[in-house]
Amino acid sequence: MVTGGYLKGRIRREDIISAAATVYGEAGYHGSSLREIAKRVGISHAGLLYYFPTKEALLAAVLERRDAEDGEREQLMGPPGLEVLRHFLALAAHNVRNPGIVDLYSRLAAEAVSPDHPAHDYFERHYQDARHGVVKSFKALARRGELRDGIDPEFAALSFIALMDGLQVQWLTNPAKVDLLGSLRFYLQSLLTVPLD
Repeated sequence: MVTGGYLKGRIRREDIISAAATVYGEAGYHGSSLREIAKRVGISHAGLLYYFPTKEALLAAVLERRDAEDGEREQLMGPPGLEVLRHFLALAAHNVRNPGIVDLYSRLAAEAVSPDHPAHDYFERHYQDARHGVVKSFKALARRGELRDGIDPEFAALSFIALMDGLQVQWLTNPAKVDLLGSLRFYLQSLLTVPLD
């Protein structure tokens, strides 16, 4: 059983990560400060540094939590096929319920285009893993006859990733007019010879 100071410290650490995710989502990494994050949690700047000695360490913790929440890496390591596509639909549904995650991820991804951004390698690796997993799944579907004739598996996979990214940005701008989940499901089902659901 976890008790006492350790539990209190773990809760405080999670509070800091949550506040950082909110601040990064609002102002981006470069536009935010550790002092602002500490203020949101109600602790001193020195108190925050006790848990996260650098801004880069806090950013890494925010991204690690996001990975743990969506489970994408684990899903992409599993057998290729419909389950990987279903995972991305579930991820889109999760994002619709949590717009702050999409805002955070979109802002950080835009900043991380610069090679000197501390999250650049993370996003590059993330997109490589996503491309690899989705391409592998579409190729497996094609081998099993579950992809419609004449559809190039690699092109379809890359188009799906681009569509998901683009729809998320459009949805953030005007959620009332963009059916993120419905559009993704329609696109995927249009490529398949088997039911997606």
